[in-house]
Amino acid sequence: MGEDVLDRLAALPGSDLTSLLLALSRRRAAALSGPDVLRQYRSDRFVAPSAVPFPVLRAAEDRLLAALPASFSVVGLSPVAPLGTCSAVALMDQNNIVSTMRGTEVAADPTNALALEAALLRQSGSSDVRLAAVQRVVRAQMFGGSGRFAHFTLFAAVSAGRARASLGFELEHFAEHVAFLREACGDVEFRVTVLDPRFEVVRGDLPADPARQTEYYKGLCFKVFRDGVEIGDGGFVDWTSRLTGNRKERLLISGVGVDRFATL
Repeated sequence: MGEDVLDRLAALPGSDLTSLLLALSRRRAAALSGPDVLRQYRSDRFVAPSAVPFPVLRAAEDRLLAALPASFSVVGLSPVAPLGTCSAVALMDQNNIVSTMRGTEVAADPTNALALEAALLRQSGSSDVRLAAVQRVVRAQMFGGSGRFAHFTLFAAVSAGRARASLGFELEHFAEHVAFLREACGDVEFRVTVLDPRFEVVRGDLPADPARQTEYYKGLCFKVFRDGVEIGDGGFVDWTSRLTGNRKERLLISGVGVDRFATL
């Protein structure tokens, strides 16, 4: 397919493109038989059940939710998000996202969806916003090695608010996320990368990880390890600032790979 054809399709109004894609999918599905569907189910990495037993996975989810501070509101997120939620806000390659034909994308990271909700709450006048969610997500890029799946469960927490003097927002909420992750995940190790020298005071006495490369974190980011295995990640991002057009907005995100945590 030539670039001119792609450009013409991309320029179609959303409703026209959706109608075209729906018609194509209907014709393709009509040509399939039951054995065809079973054959794809057997071989397609996106549709296979989780390799982690459900009771083990659920126990890990319950442990994370039980340790969550009462100041956080747990949100039941939709399995889809607006198209561009990851690529336009978090700068993730859209090819790594499972896009749908209705102008949405399959959830790839609950922190992105929570950032949208936090931005709405902040615009409505809410003070500091604390949200959390547990969500099964899908990633389209190929992963290798054990403990890496096409779909997996993520626990996510975000804290949003307005910038305060002397990094007041960052100091308060980073300490809160660290304390929660220690409470929920047990004996864990934090490795912190300071991207702005001013954030050394936020890092405190946590071990530094100066070698880490990062695409979208601002000021400070971190990884969480248990028994030498990476189970979590987080840091400060500018997503609510970009969503609201307000440079004073601040957002801290953190996440735990529930499947990987559960197997430990």
